[in-house]
Amino acid sequence: MLVPREELKELMKRKFMAAGMHDDDADAQAEVLTWSSERGLHSHGEVRVEYYTERISKGGMTVDPQWTWTQTGPCTGILDGDNGCGYPMAIRGMEKAIELAKESGIGVVGVANVSHTGAIGYYTEMAAKAGMIGLSCTQSDPMVIPYGGAEPFYGTNPIALAAPTADERIVSFDMATTVQAWGKILDAKSAGRSIPEGWAVDEDGLPVTDPKLVNALVAIAGPKGYGLMMMVDILSGVLLGVPAGKNVSSMYHDLSEGRRLGHLNVAINPEFFCGDAAFRAHMSEVLDELGAVKPGVGFDKVYYPGERAQMRIKATAEAGGIEVVDDIYDYLVSDDLYRRSWDHKNRFAE
Repeated sequence: MLVPREELKELMKRKFMAAGMHDDDADAQAEVLTWSSERGLHSHGEVRVEYYTERISKGGMTVDPQWTWTQTGPCTGILDGDNGCGYPMAIRGMEKAIELAKESGIGVVGVANVSHTGAIGYYTEMAAKAGMIGLSCTQSDPMVIPYGGAEPFYGTNPIALAAPTADERIVSFDMATTVQAWGKILDAKSAGRSIPEGWAVDEDGLPVTDPKLVNALVAIAGPKGYGLMMMVDILSGVLLGVPAGKNVSSMYHDLSEGRRLGHLNVAINPEFFCGDAAFRAHMSEVLDELGAVKPGVGFDKVYYPGERAQMRIKATAEAGGIEVVDDIYDYLVSDDLYRRSWDHKNRFAE
């Protein structure tokens, strides 16, 4: 069913507050989830609410975190989230990175000891809207084999970038470092369909097309994706002094425990390089040139990263709301904190 954007946000916020979150943090978390949903990224939108609400209500997220900010250099700092919700902490971290970049040209902020931070493209777009280039990366729990391995070691470890232009356009790139998301495999499993070879492997590390036999996901482009996963883990894990690699905590193992995840935000101020106006003008020129490229067979044009997301936002607004499945809407309007328990599940929520 179609749910207006602000109604959906308020329903999600109400759930988080019912579980114990304060108004401002609940609002921030609901905003990022709504941002994802209106772009069609439902795997990082309203479908997450019940899981978060259960974790919050069981004590797995600190609802009144005593977070601390430590500036460690002219353009660096650490925000320790005290096991608070990752969304508002990552927002605060990017705000700090932007402040540092305004003064020093670049801001690099580690956000440590937090829970899941969701779709990290939200934080890089914060930087772009402030006239900066934004970079973010974050850890996730192990479900991907390293190149040459047969058992999970790294998570899907996403990376994101956003940049402003001389007009309203924003380049926004956000990707996991796996060939395919686990959600796609769950869809195939529930529909009784096979999956393409190269998406996942079984317990022996062998390619598998039966989604029921999947034990781990596969990195994009073999050793290249594996290297990117390691890069993300170094920058958002090892560098920040939190558990890394195969020791990153499980999303579902025990919802009463904190996760101690790491997340890195970077803001780069173009004024300290080629100049703000020149950078924005050049970015707009590049996007115009990309749009003029002859499209390949089966394509109508070359889209810049983030362009189709903006098209989906426009379509959502014109339709009068965000499409939400009936079961999730029924849960959101109910007084239940959660209905299906996510606790003590494996890395694939099974």
